[in-house]
Amino acid sequence: MKITKKISKILAMTLSAALAAAALSGCGSSSDTGKNGELYVYNWGEYIDPDTLTMFEKETGIKVIYDEYDTNETMYPKVAAGASVYDVICPSDYMIRKMIDNDLLQELNYDNMPNALSNIGASYYDTAEEFDPGNKYCVPYCWGTVGILYNTTMVDEPVTSWSILWDEKYTDNILMQDSVRDAFMVALKLNGYSMNTLDVAELETARDSLIAQRPLVQAWVIDEVRDKMIGGEAALGVIYSGEAIYTQRENPDLEYVIPEEGTNVWIDGWVIPKNAANKENAEKFIDFMCRGDIALMNFEYITYSTPNTAAQALIEDEDIRNSKIAFPDLSQYDNLETFTYLGEEGDELYNKYWKEARSQ
Repeated sequence: MKITKKISKILAMTLSAALAAAALSGCGSSSDTGKNGELYVYNWGEYIDPDTLTMFEKETGIKVIYDEYDTNETMYPKVAAGASVYDVICPSDYMIRKMIDNDLLQELNYDNMPNALSNIGASYYDTAEEFDPGNKYCVPYCWGTVGILYNTTMVDEPVTSWSILWDEKYTDNILMQDSVRDAFMVALKLNGYSMNTLDVAELETARDSLIAQRPLVQAWVIDEVRDKMIGGEAALGVIYSGEAIYTQRENPDLEYVIPEEGTNVWIDGWVIPKNAANKENAEKFIDFMCRGDIALMNFEYITYSTPNTAAQALIEDEDIRNSKIAFPDLSQYDNLETFTYLGEEGDELYNKYWKEARSQ
């Protein structure tokens, strides 16, 4: 079977993650250290072009030990417990605020990151202010929306509302995100509520909606939504916009829409933990990732929208540069929100109703 370049990179990243886990358990023997030290990076799966890591090592002489996670909720306790010490992490907006509030992050020195100042668009820093006041702790890396991906050969009506995910006609053909905040975002927006609500009555309504939807759902998934939709295994799926771009390349029958009730506009960003042992190297890494050519490589590899205006200018494909999925005009949509950290009690409340929704 022919192995494509993307698949070979993914295989290489899987090997890299395994090696990183071993390196973290051994915690840096002299043979693992580059001539200018080392750097421990913790990032989402398949969320960086592995070639950029190789380039960083060659240009700086810094050895990168790379590890991956699949959700913010699996990353946080590992970092909070200090079981493994990382130098750079890439959490999402609300989780960054949680880490700030719990004194897990240290302030960035932008004097060491000129690319972060010159290449990241001001509007993205403005949005990041919602969870990182003063932009002290986070440099935006990727951003996007959450919407519905649907197969036009299996869905013959206009897709405009989250309510289609409750249509019995698509029983066993619906994919939902296996994530408490994303799932409740869908159910809360469906019912006209804020996705950051702490109102018990509203959360119970959303929980009941998710319970009612359960018989229709084929699977609760995370990354698997991409492959299932590409393969025509489901008619509809909740998906991140970056994944939608990739799936459309692989299957032209797929379309992406932001529902009329509104959705989440999210930002993932680079942060440096309080206990990082290699802060100077971490800032070199963040600055490197903010270089226009490097940001372009990562955008082309992971297909998640980049806030890097220098990279956007380098995109050669006009259709991608003007893509309404990759770079939508958000002013045309109503009820867009960014997740906020709801506090420990808020987390407990959402987790309580999430368990009830999934266990019924």
